[in-house]
Amino acid sequence: MSPRESIRTSELAYYAVFEPAEEGGYVVSFPAIPGLVTEGDTLDEARAMARDALRCFAEGQMADGLPLPPSDVPLAGSVREAVTLTLGAA
Repeated sequence: MSPRESIRTSELAYYAVFEPAEEGGYVVSFPAIPGLVTEGDTLDEARAMARDALRCFAEGQMADGLPLPPSDVPLAGSVREAVTLTLGAA
């Protein structure tokens, strides 16, 4: 890449809902992205898995030329955190 080329990056945020799983750990879903679900044995692992799942989803959408969904509004009654994704040239 030449010094004159620009790198386009975007930062998007999606709410992740962390719900305790019956068997232990946490199930993570994204209200703005139906069907995107992951899990982790601990809250820290669930956070890492959420970032990875969101990254894989976004990369797949971009590779297919599909738009990313807009951010959403938090749901009441669950632990909610914004998961931030920075997109750009690798």
